[in-house]
Amino acid sequence: MSPLDCPPRNRWLVLAIVSSALFLIVIDMTVLYTALPRLTHDLGATATEKLWIVNAYPLVVAGLLPGLGTLGDRLGHRRMFMAGLAVFGLASLGAAFAPSPAALIAARVVLAVGAAMMMPATLSLIRLTFTDEKERAFAIGIWAAVASGGAAMGPVIGGLLLEYFWWGSVFLINVPVVLAALVASRLLLVNRPGNRSRPWDLAGSVQVMVGLVGLVYAVKEISKRDPSWTAAALSFAIGLVFMTVFVRRQLRSPAPLIDFALFSNPRFSAGVATALVASAALIGVELVFSQRLQLVLGHSPLEAGLLILPIPAAAFFAGPLAGLALPRMGAERVLWSALLMTGLALAAFLATHDGPAGLWLTALAAMGFGTGAAMTAASSVIMLSAPEDRAGMAASVEEVSYELGGALGIALLGSLMSALYTRAMVLPEGIVIGSQARDSLDEALILAEALQPAQAETVARLARTAFDQAFVGVVGVAVAMLILVALVIRRQTRIA
Repeated sequence: MSPLDCPPRNRWLVLAIVSSALFLIVIDMTVLYTALPRLTHDLGATATEKLWIVNAYPLVVAGLLPGLGTLGDRLGHRRMFMAGLAVFGLASLGAAFAPSPAALIAARVVLAVGAAMMMPATLSLIRLTFTDEKERAFAIGIWAAVASGGAAMGPVIGGLLLEYFWWGSVFLINVPVVLAALVASRLLLVNRPGNRSRPWDLAGSVQVMVGLVGLVYAVKEISKRDPSWTAAALSFAIGLVFMTVFVRRQLRSPAPLIDFALFSNPRFSAGVATALVASAALIGVELVFSQRLQLVLGHSPLEAGLLILPIPAAAFFAGPLAGLALPRMGAERVLWSALLMTGLALAAFLATHDGPAGLWLTALAAMGFGTGAAMTAASSVIMLSAPEDRAGMAASVEEVSYELGGALGIALLGSLMSALYTRAMVLPEGIVIGSQARDSLDEALILAEALQPAQAETVARLARTAFDQAFVGVVGVAVAMLILVALVIRRQTRIA
């Protein structure tokens, strides 16, 4: 046996180690959802700060993944994985004890750096460790189940912790897991050397990150009640210029961060589109639904998390099953049918969300199952479309799709939520309250605390009604997006 081969008895332990790290990475995308109302109240965060607290993490991760995935191919994925664990653990401590919104946003950025160092390595290590095709498909299915189910578990874990501890506990819980993973990685992960001849394009990584931040900021600015069109136009222009420069740089580069030639493969493009859309729908819908459960229906953070539990439970179940089904059904069929199932399930949820709990909980479970299956198929297609020595690059493309999808889900669906809420929130004459009441429901409820009881009740009722109207609109857009993309993928893969 080659010294670089992982002993058969260890390969499932390797999967357990990288899955535990992946679980931390993905839950940090959504763990703040149930903590957000309390965090906003305790830190005095504005609506803009609240969006950046949530969005800074997935956005920075998406921007850094291409560069750090390639760096893993150069330095070795074990080294990048362990260094990322250390950064992630230290940043978790900083976030847990952040004294202000600005400090929390900064800590979330550092968390993103650690996550971006680890994430490509998790999938690359699986690709290099599992050589049997069926075992590899099953392992990728588990990876995808952790990726989709873990993101959906974030609100559940956040709700459970907030039932007994302060909001910083959602970050502090990362630390013991990081320490255990570091020890296990040191003992069990094989130190495969990287390809030192591969260059590392730091400039390209910075270009794509600036481009993404600029474009998403422009979307957020436009969605405000009183947007600055100058700031939105400037931000959009900066984002577009940097993204254009990045693409041109990659097309000229002999060793690009992202090999755009892969996108000419319909299967690869379908996998990227599936990962992007499934992640956007999952993260965006969970964001607005978790707030509805707490701020409109009056559930505690723990209750809200438990009511979301069918999504991650079904996703965890679906990932390995989809991995086993891929060799028999074909990745293309699983891609579009899983997306279509997710869209139809979300439509069923929309039709029943004010009805008996059993109906909409079942619809949420079906949505989680479809999402888990879609992400498994997408991961498998993307990873197997690239050669083994470019595993880090392929993993970074796949994970950029997830992270960018999550960022766009928050930015687009979250911004749409704000815009629809602002339009629907109309206060009667005679109630004097800050204009922030028309920015978000939680700010309206905070401002209402200073009013007379009768006026406070009126403001709260109108704000909750406006939020519910916006919620229906956002979920409807997510349904249309999922079904449309599923049908397009079905057509494109059939033509190919």
